[in-house]
Amino acid sequence: MIRPCPSCGANNRVPAAHLADHGSCGKCKGALPALDVPLDVSAAAFDDVVTHAKVPVLVDFWAGWCAPCRMAAPHVKAVADELKGRALVLKVDTEANPELAARFGIRGIPHFVVLKDGRPVREQSGLSDARTMAGWLRAAGA
Repeated sequence: MIRPCPSCGANNRVPAAHLADHGSCGKCKGALPALDVPLDVSAAAFDDVVTHAKVPVLVDFWAGWCAPCRMAAPHVKAVADELKGRALVLKVDTEANPELAARFGIRGIPHFVVLKDGRPVREQSGLSDARTMAGWLRAAGA
């Protein structure tokens, strides 16, 4: 994954296994904090992150035309910030990645899946708030 440095703007290649870790920029040596925002992923990036993540992963399956999905977005972002370093948050656009939606049997969106060690441990369809989502991740070990 490519992450820009908050200090100098340089792009840093961060392996999926280290997205929840704190590091330093390869150029300026400034702090490169743990991922604190939801990460939009393709099918290939999804598999890489889920396979290598050392922390629980919340996946938000959504689509741009879905009003409840847009209502959930600020809550998903808040969870990513609140649990940075202890969990990762991914966003999967079901229109751009129908194979992922099919793999998880998604029939309605928004749909949330919590994965631990690459395996689903919790699923929930429908709008949820940040407190509820954070609770799912804490129950999974975040």
